[in-house]
Amino acid sequence: MIYINSNSTSPYFNFALEEYLLTKKDLQKDKIFLFWRTSPTVMVGRYQNTYNEINEKYIKENNINVVRRNSGGGAIYTDNGAWQFTFIDKNYKEDSISFEKFTRPIIEALKRENIDASFNSRNDLLINNKKFSGNAQYRKNNAILHHGSILFNTDIKSMVESLTVAEDKIIAKGIKSVRERVINVSEVMKDDISSEDFKDIMLNSLLKNSTTYTLTEKDLEKINKIKEEKFESWDWNYGKNPLFNINKWKRFEGGRVDFKLDIKNGIIKNCCIEGDFFANKDISTLERALLNCKYMKDDINNVLEKIKAENYFHKITKDNLLECLID
Repeated sequence: MIYINSNSTSPYFNFALEEYLLTKKDLQKDKIFLFWRTSPTVMVGRYQNTYNEINEKYIKENNINVVRRNSGGGAIYTDNGAWQFTFIDKNYKEDSISFEKFTRPIIEALKRENIDASFNSRNDLLINNKKFSGNAQYRKNNAILHHGSILFNTDIKSMVESLTVAEDKIIAKGIKSVRERVINVSEVMKDDISSEDFKDIMLNSLLKNSTTYTLTEKDLEKINKIKEEKFESWDWNYGKNPLFNINKWKRFEGGRVDFKLDIKNGIIKNCCIEGDFFANKDISTLERALLNCKYMKDDINNVLEKIKAENYFHKITKDNLLECLID
């Protein structure tokens, strides 16, 4: 495994770094690891509507960054009291998403510090049944990128104020309610240590038998180009959300799926799929497949079967999608 140290606290730079390493940079080994953090930021999942996930007034007043990830999943808040980790495997053999494989080294590193961390059934890591890490994945051809957050000493108040919470998650807004569901790792460390000390502890465990690569000026030039053209752009982070006359959504084991449909004369003329789900394939292909389909159960079912729609989602079936689209 190759470790690359990012000293930047810009979320835009670090997501550009991930994309550069995943899609453009060839190194001697297929496996790459990053451990990084950002200034206060809301990271929005690839398929989410940004305006629905953030408290725009609070974010503007407090100069909090907003950035869209390449990966699916839900919006998270992160700051200098949290760490992000990234595993990249450019020769990934498995067909579907697997969170446990990539979160296991994090759990093992914490267990060495006598912290009883565990993986839940979807994509979170827990301590005492409280969440301290959310994880997401993104696939590109034969490569996979897994990244996750670790709350070490995050400002929970800012987390609550920055994010809106979907009603269907049945989480009352407010610091007390969220405080009962999340935990900072610093709360269970036996010693009072800094965030930088925690990084050193984690890297000592995670980087065994690894080598280090230092980014060159040429690397930085290409990374900054991706940062400026994509991750800092309004189009990527907010996008132009068209008006739709039907919005159908449901929550399943694999997450929430929202279908926004523009229907004219009983025909689907526009389709946008949003949510905090994880995708195995490019969702835009499914969106296009539904265009010009009659908004009737049998017709939609035929499209979903033909395209093998269940292969596009993690833990969401074709029948789930049909149930969501039309009653």
